[in-house]
Amino acid sequence: MILFRLKRTIKLGVKSLTRHMLRSVLTMLGMVFGVGAVVAMLAVGEGASYESQERIKRLGSLKIIINSVKLSADEESSDKTNFTAIYGLKYTDAEIIQSTLPQADVILRMRSVRKDVFYRNRQMNSNIISTVPWYPGVTNQKLEKGRFFTSIDMRSKLPVCVIGAAVEKRLFPCEESLRKQVVFEGNAFSVIGVLESAGSESDPEETKELTDVNSAILIPLTTSLERFGDIRMERKTGSFTREQVELHRIIVKVKRVEDVVKASDVISGVLAKTHTSKDYEIIVPLEMLEEIRRSARMFSMVLGMIAAISLLVGGIGIMNIMLASVTERTREIGIRRALGAKKRDIIIQFLSETMVLSLVGGVLGLGLGIGMPMLIEMFTDMKIIFTAWSLILSFSISAVVGLVFGLYPAWRAAGMDPIEALRHE
Repeated sequence: MILFRLKRTIKLGVKSLTRHMLRSVLTMLGMVFGVGAVVAMLAVGEGASYESQERIKRLGSLKIIINSVKLSADEESSDKTNFTAIYGLKYTDAEIIQSTLPQADVILRMRSVRKDVFYRNRQMNSNIISTVPWYPGVTNQKLEKGRFFTSIDMRSKLPVCVIGAAVEKRLFPCEESLRKQVVFEGNAFSVIGVLESAGSESDPEETKELTDVNSAILIPLTTSLERFGDIRMERKTGSFTREQVELHRIIVKVKRVEDVVKASDVISGVLAKTHTSKDYEIIVPLEMLEEIRRSARMFSMVLGMIAAISLLVGGIGIMNIMLASVTERTREIGIRRALGAKKRDIIIQFLSETMVLSLVGGVLGLGLGIGMPMLIEMFTDMKIIFTAWSLILSFSISAVVGLVFGLYPAWRAAGMDPIEALRHE
């Protein structure tokens, strides 16, 4: 009996809404756009967070990256010898870190300088990276073909190189690159391998110079020291600069994630003792990743709160329409009460109307919130990620909004005096 009366009351509420279809649709729009905004904004925020985290993950959560930093003009003057600016990391820094850091699994040494590279009549400006044989294992960089240089190549100081995908495409567009010779700074290097293309265009600016391997040429560190030395000379219009940097980067890879922060503190203390000036920077990808995750959570909360305002506006619209409906249907309420309807029947009738408005609006809003970001992803490079919790949360909020904002109109309708309601014209 109770279920029958409840079903009849809800059916009566839905019939009342369909009687004024245009007004009902306009009322639902607030919920549609509110739920759609919540879903879309959280999806965009989640996608942006994912891309940021992936960029940091590519650097490695077990790694600590130490970069040489050029000194300012005031600091540089105290570290000049024969007009040569001396700064940055040294070979002894890597040796000291290796001996004092038991957590270190492997240490990677790197030098980097940009040079014009030639093959026959073709030319390109490339990043020449001087490094060690275990570079692919530390950086997770794979070879497309050929091989990487070995410890024997290092000891023999052989003029061999491994080129990036963009270098092969530019210098060897229609021929095999292996066993060919590229020339830079008057030295010929034999190509022994080609790296796979790496999507590093979106790497952070402070790490991009040495991670953009697509347009890089990698050579043995010992060969670089014998052929080019440590002093880097650069001529520009009206100026001439000389810099001496032994190592541009040291990458320390530890054995466990738990050791990263501790190892970073040890390295910071070691370098503070061996360097008289702050000509280096320490980058800990794990700390950057945690910071991005914290920022992403805050960003999602802010986006959710902003979008929730639309739901609040939609709820106010529902309350406004339902209050107007109560006034219009005062005589109907009086007749129902006179025929035996109880207060709870009137409350259920008006609550059913508000819940139908909010739930149908919520479903349509989910469709809008999913559809719009998918269109954006289709026509742009933006990453969009939908999470189950965001969809459930958005729909649940729409249901709660409908319930909360429908209570007062329903209570007001049920509280009417039947006699006064029947007298209403």
